[in-house]
Amino acid sequence: MDIDRPVIRPRRLRTGPAMRRLVAQTSLEPRHLVLPMFVADGLDEPRPIGSMPGVVQHTLDSLRTAAREAVDAGVGGLMLFGVPKPEDKDAVGSGADDDAGILNRGLAALRADLGDDTVLMADTCLDEFTDHGHCGVLDDHGVIDNDATVDRYVSMSLAQARAGAHLLGPSGMMDGQVGAMRQALDLDGFTDTGILAYTAKYSSAFYGPFREAVGSSLHGDRKTYQQDPANRSEALRELRLDLAEGADIVMVKPAMSYVDIVRDVANEVDVPVAAYQISGEYAMITAAAERGWIDRDAAILESLTGIRRAGADIVLTYWATEVAQRLG
Repeated sequence: MDIDRPVIRPRRLRTGPAMRRLVAQTSLEPRHLVLPMFVADGLDEPRPIGSMPGVVQHTLDSLRTAAREAVDAGVGGLMLFGVPKPEDKDAVGSGADDDAGILNRGLAALRADLGDDTVLMADTCLDEFTDHGHCGVLDDHGVIDNDATVDRYVSMSLAQARAGAHLLGPSGMMDGQVGAMRQALDLDGFTDTGILAYTAKYSSAFYGPFREAVGSSLHGDRKTYQQDPANRSEALRELRLDLAEGADIVMVKPAMSYVDIVRDVANEVDVPVAAYQISGEYAMITAAAERGWIDRDAAILESLTGIRRAGADIVLTYWATEVAQRLG
């Protein structure tokens, strides 16, 4: 039988590793990766996080060691979260803007060690520091008071800038948070301190392990301030506001379940776009790999490449150091 054979054969560009490398449209490099890290007060040694195998709450000493390892591997930056002692939490998160608080001590230690060898980022949010576990101040009815919370973020941002953070990450999804922080930083002389805006942070079921990681005291949920997973165009409204208020980098969180939002945001902006591969995403891949259901190393690289392909210039991932070492 005389059958016409195809003239156009896309498989020619997939014939071997060298060819595939030559024509690859998305790259994943150590500089694209940011390592989230937890530093806890009152620990004598690092404390493993049960729902995130391989991730720990650090002491100040182990934080410094792990940060140096990450920087030596070539990661682009470090995002630091503080975990205070339970007895130090209160209704307004006083430890968040205390220069002697664990997060600000951690930032100062890393800036002293690393200087400008990496981009040091700070989580600018109150949830780890409040006894109710919400990202802000509650009013008399137990509802988040947006403007009172923004005032706390302003104070927190100044403390983090003093401690040496290069970028501040307001993650509470309060209206006006970026603009208020930008104005306060500029008035206090921190014009070079940037803002990585959590522009589209969704109320996700995949945050569960993170709450163990920071010792969360959360009562209720965060649906009145984090975005509804059902909404898409709302993210672009938040994006326009953050850019108008002075955001230097914008971020989508979570990443893997929201790659459509990552692409929407990337299509709209001329600033860097970040995406956060969150704790639940890390835990799912880890758990499946532990059971032998997936190839762990391949799944990690595929997930990160997919986030990059969607449009993220920067990916926050708990695998940052490991992947950076693997990529060389």
